[in-house]
Amino acid sequence: MGGREGLVDTAVRTQQSGYMQRRLINALEHLRLEYDGTVRDSSGDIIQFKYGEDGVDPAKSDHGKAVNVTRLVKQLKIAMKKGKPASADYIKKRLKEVKDELTPLLIKELKNCLTKEKLNKKGVEKAIELTVKHYKRAQMEPGEAVGIVAAQSIGEPGTQMTLRTFHYAGVREQNVTLGLPRLIEIVDARRIPSTPIMTIYLTGKYKKSREAATKVARKIIYTSMEDLAEAIYEDPIHEEIIVELSKTMMEDRGVTKGELKEILQKSDYTARIRGNRIHVGSKKIKVLKKLLNKISSLYIKGVPGIKRVLITEEKGEWVIRTDGSNLSKVLEIPEVDTSRTTTNNVHEIAKTLGVEAARNALINEAMGVLEEQGLDVDIRHVMLVADIMTSTGEVQQIGRHGVSGKKSSVLARAAFEITVPNIVEASVKGEKDPLEGVTENVIVGQSIPIGTGLVELYMSTSKLKREKK
Repeated sequence: MGGREGLVDTAVRTQQSGYMQRRLINALEHLRLEYDGTVRDSSGDIIQFKYGEDGVDPAKSDHGKAVNVTRLVKQLKIAMKKGKPASADYIKKRLKEVKDELTPLLIKELKNCLTKEKLNKKGVEKAIELTVKHYKRAQMEPGEAVGIVAAQSIGEPGTQMTLRTFHYAGVREQNVTLGLPRLIEIVDARRIPSTPIMTIYLTGKYKKSREAATKVARKIIYTSMEDLAEAIYEDPIHEEIIVELSKTMMEDRGVTKGELKEILQKSDYTARIRGNRIHVGSKKIKVLKKLLNKISSLYIKGVPGIKRVLITEEKGEWVIRTDGSNLSKVLEIPEVDTSRTTTNNVHEIAKTLGVEAARNALINEAMGVLEEQGLDVDIRHVMLVADIMTSTGEVQQIGRHGVSGKKSSVLARAAFEITVPNIVEASVKGEKDPLEGVTENVIVGQSIPIGTGLVELYMSTSKLKREKK
């Protein structure tokens, strides 16, 4: 049975990943690195101010780093003659001189390594000189088709992923969507993920003990009357609804009978407690069936949308993981650490914390899926996808309803999907196509404005005429 499932899985997922890669390439194909170091689309709109935030070519980098500073300094230490170690002030002064040529992260790493390895002044000079040289050599070339490279770098592992998804049914007693289906969800920018999950961090004493964390979890989990009852039924003689309470559920959710009575009375119901039962009546609603439905779904406490909570210990602190998500309401709870609490629902993050937070969430989610599957994709590729998805100020999907459908070129839109309606609409509006992207130039048989095609050469004809004479 497992073998057959594997074959079907492979067949189905291959077409899914193929379509995902086609959409990615179509959305990113016109992105290129300009001579000023920015990444722009065919209209000249800036997508990234610096490619991958440091301008480094992933193909030339050392596992994502432009320069392996630790190795470089250690090699110099072996090669150089021993001498008096350079002072911290000297290192600081020399690094200040090259701060415009290197990234702040690289300078920090270089400073730590040089201080630790105690090189002499000549060694420090050489280390800084080599770092600058390697960093400049690792830069991305202008004209590079960064979009297509990013799309292929994410699309190709998608095909690998297909074969490895079904091993991860549940992680830590929790239902989680992983692998290709989750990656497609991220790229699609789905409004609601198939398994919304929150990771809630706590403050102060609440993160230190399980009991305190459980108290907060009880506040968070959504509780209605039917969650606390063993049975709810009608009593036609007294025209009441009888709720038989479950003692274990009451303890588990931290609710008392007195609190229930108070909630019922606040909601304009009459409530009498008899042992383990609550007799509920209403002056307004005379139809018992209606009353039964109202009482069953009556809100008692918690955050709407949070179906389950799971308290786990991570890195020496207690963390609450939930099934279901409601970021804005959870952040209102005082015991919650608002700076670290997160959800896998990108739209919720965009609505609550803004588009920059949503962009970071897209990067973290996509990298998380790829790493969990054991695939090494450079973060710069994922950053570019996240940046184009959020470049308009809201989260857009990669597809005809998002990035691809909003292209300025008529021919590019028509070549992707829904061809005839696109051309008809453009004809009615009288749109012009400036032929600045990739697809539209291929259609008309011109060279594409990427790589060597980015260079425009102007020649002075008058000078040529003079030379001929």
